[in-house]
Amino acid sequence: MFSEGVKKSAKLLLLLASVAAVAPLARSQQLVSLPLPRIEAGDSPIAYMRPHYIIHQAAGASLAAPPTSAFAPGDIRHAYGFDLVSNQGAGQTIAIVDAYDDPNIEADLGVFSKQYNLPSCTTANGCFLKVYATGSKPSSNSSWSVEIALDVEWAHAIAPQAKIVLVEAESYALSDLLTGVDVAVRRGASAVSMSWTTAEFSSERNSDNHFVASGVTFLAASGDAGNGVNYPAASPDVIAVGGTSLTLDANKNYLSETAWNGSGGGLSVYEHEALYQESLPIPDDSRGVRGVPDVSLNANPGTGYAIYDSIAVSGATGWFQVGGTSAATPQWTAAIAVANSLRAASRKANLGSVNVALYASTAASSSSTSFETSVHASAASLVNRATAAGVGYFFPVTSGTNGNCGTVCDALTGYDFVTGLGTPRVSVLVPALAARP
Repeated sequence: MFSEGVKKSAKLLLLLASVAAVAPLARSQQLVSLPLPRIEAGDSPIAYMRPHYIIHQAAGASLAAPPTSAFAPGDIRHAYGFDLVSNQGAGQTIAIVDAYDDPNIEADLGVFSKQYNLPSCTTANGCFLKVYATGSKPSSNSSWSVEIALDVEWAHAIAPQAKIVLVEAESYALSDLLTGVDVAVRRGASAVSMSWTTAEFSSERNSDNHFVASGVTFLAASGDAGNGVNYPAASPDVIAVGGTSLTLDANKNYLSETAWNGSGGGLSVYEHEALYQESLPIPDDSRGVRGVPDVSLNANPGTGYAIYDSIAVSGATGWFQVGGTSAATPQWTAAIAVANSLRAASRKANLGSVNVALYASTAASSSSTSFETSVHASAASLVNRATAAGVGYFFPVTSGTNGNCGTVCDALTGYDFVTGLGTPRVSVLVPALAARP
């Protein structure tokens, strides 16, 4: 059982830090790390999961409005091309699995949606549902409330017509969170977001069965401590999501990306390399083991996202700028929901084994024929135009590092252990996924 200290909100640890590849405005900002509740002496660290977000707030900035340095939904939708795909996830259910209870999440989502002119997403209109993994309401926790706000708000930002089921686990023990994953599947989710990790452990493959369900895609954050592989991102049945630093031009157009130095990644100690990775040259993989991550998205807290959280964190509530691979994971989850919505419109089943499709799309970037079968004309047109122009399915991220370990720590041409295949060219990749048999 957890002590009362575990159940209570943790205090903020305020650290002055420099963040790699941040905009000039962000260089004088504070990096705010929210620790997990204290683990009691004797508790196995394997059993406890860490959320992966970092608050990056301007010193002295008001929390009454979104930080001017933070990305808004429209910025990201335009940068990656979500605004070029008319479908917004209608008919799909995104599951967010997190620990503890956020009693204000529905109201906070309402504030976020109103600020950015997103559709209302409430229990009353059937868009939002909060369920307790064990049937009983967990205790609240301010650290995890930030995580919940980030996950729910940005899943809605990217797929605003999809339903969201928030599954709250009893605690941040792995067993409790995996119970939440199972509940998410039973609740009809086609994509499940898991923004939490722990270091790999020898028996982890025994838990991989939680990520195998027909027509359900599971996505997990790769971690925010740089080089190193974490679980459940290490599972070959999961899409592991790493992080980048995104730069836009003055008109909010995509300009460039580099690998974020906090992006978790590397070679698994315990998981075997899946066939989908064998199809590509994976650097330094003589042992034939799983490489992490598979894909990535902006995650640098210095180029982070605006969220609204009314649960007091060391007395502070309001608008924050947040980064981490936790921010990238729900957005990739929303992208899968959009692809599944397109598939449903063509009377196709939800995507399964999405990693196979992602790696295959890279191998097939020179030909889109197999991806265009039975897809909407608009989607096929996007794929055709992109292929004719020589555009791939991913923005390649070829510079930056997450450590000092040579090839394994460096962003490279093709697949690498920092950003995976790269970040999504949504207007090409999503229709391609929708067009698969």
